[in-house]
Amino acid sequence: MTAHHSAHRLGRRGFLSSAAVGGATIVGASALGALDADAAFAQPTPSLDPAIAKTSFAEGRITAVSGSLLHVAGSYGERHRIQLTHATSVWKVRPTTVDDVEVGDGLYARGVEMPDGTMAADAVWVNIVNLYTTIRGIQRGRLYLSHGNHELMGRTLPETAASYAGGALTSDLSRLRIGQPAQVLGAWRPADDSIDLVRVTVGH
Repeated sequence: MTAHHSAHRLGRRGFLSSAAVGGATIVGASALGALDADAAFAQPTPSLDPAIAKTSFAEGRITAVSGSLLHVAGSYGERHRIQLTHATSVWKVRPTTVDDVEVGDGLYARGVEMPDGTMAADAVWVNIVNLYTTIRGIQRGRLYLSHGNHELMGRTLPETAASYAGGALTSDLSRLRIGQPAQVLGAWRPADDSIDLVRVTVGH
C-alpha cells in the first residue's frame, strides 16, 4: 500500500468519524451506492471507496430519536444505533431530513460501522415498502390493494407515477384497472397502516 493510499484510508475514516459527531459537512455523491428509493432494494455492491472495507445494513422500528441518533429495534431482536450525519440521505416518500423521522417508523439504513458500534448512515429509507399487490378498488386519491391475505389502502400523491407495460413513468393513473397485478413502491404510514404511493407498476 502506498503512503498516499494509507493517508487516504485514515483520512476517510477520520472524515466519517468527524461527520458522525457533527464536526464536518460532507457534500457529494455516495461512495456506497445510489440514494434513490430503488437503491433500498438493490443488491449490495462493493464500496466505491477503498477506505471503506464493508458496507453495513440495518433495519427495524425506531424506538427513540435523540437529535441525529436513531435507536432502532431490529426485526430479530437486535439493537442498532444509527448516526445521521450532514451527508446522510433521508427518504420518506421523498428526500427529506431527520425532522420527519418519528418513533414507530420503520427504517432501512446503509452505512459504515464506527468503532463505538454506531452506524454512520450514508442513506436511510423510512417506512419504505415495495410490494406485489392486486388492485381491488379505485377511488379519487386512493387505491385499494390486496397483498396476500392483507387488504391495504394506497394514497395517491401529486407525485404518484405509474408505469404501464414497461413504459416510462407518467402521472396519468387513469389506465389503472381493478384486478390488475401491481407492484407498488411507497411509504407505509404506521398511524393507519396505509401506504403513500410513489410508483405503481402494472403490466410488466
